[in-house]
Amino acid sequence: MSALVLDGKALAQKTEQELSARVAALKEKSGGQTPILATILVGDDPASATYVKMKGNACRRIGMDSLQVEMPASTTTEQLLAKIEELNGNPNVHGILLQHPVPSQIDERACFDAIALDKDVDGVTCLGFGRMAMGEEAYGCATPKGIMRLLEAYGIEIAGKHAVVVGRSPILGKPMAAMLLNANATVTICHSRTRDLAEHIHRADIVVGAVGKPEFIKSDWIKDGAVVVDAGYHPGGVGDIELAPLVERVAAYTPVPGGVGPMTINTLIYQSVESGERKIGG
Repeated sequence: MSALVLDGKALAQKTEQELSARVAALKEKSGGQTPILATILVGDDPASATYVKMKGNACRRIGMDSLQVEMPASTTTEQLLAKIEELNGNPNVHGILLQHPVPSQIDERACFDAIALDKDVDGVTCLGFGRMAMGEEAYGCATPKGIMRLLEAYGIEIAGKHAVVVGRSPILGKPMAAMLLNANATVTICHSRTRDLAEHIHRADIVVGAVGKPEFIKSDWIKDGAVVVDAGYHPGGVGDIELAPLVERVAAYTPVPGGVGPMTINTLIYQSVESGERKIGG
């Protein structure tokens, strides 16, 4: 069996071409207005700064603007909430991204939930999660939504399949399970403390590794012909799943790197353009 490679990098590049055309059309229609994504970076964590820079670069590649807000590591919850409220009220800002993690003295959940629903293009609010889980309109959390877009683009059948999601984080595992359930999969949520984990995974038609531990999910736990989605990335270029022995016996898999990662930023930008179209082009 020759497995189908779910190439997130290629899909993201193709999508950027389409988004560039949409942004250009929006500018022409509105007299030069463009979608604007506001990114908030609190503190000086180098990895977070790199991620924010990558998101700004992605905006510029498709012709939209990025408003970069940098706040000191000493920022309080109240100061961050005030900044988010300011951006909520700015009609020229169409999406707001608060880079995770924030310094420990800040109530991150309160700040996420302060983002206006119509600007929550990263899909991090409790309200947005609830609406998505109920099948109502909301922007999806960027990584799981990116995975769903990747599966759809490659024609992976989800309805009626047994999907096992390994991980239960509020921005990946839980929304991933809800999105798969909404797509008519039968979903099992597992985690690092699940008993008989290998048995659960071995029954899966679709496996999503989102546990945050390098190669925690072993290749011999996964049955032949499964679809394997690895949402992890760790030093050395490995994910949450032991992928190398699988490439000749599964139906499809996401490479690490180049699979899920590029779809996360791409989905953030995709949803920012959607938000801009609704406000500028509406």
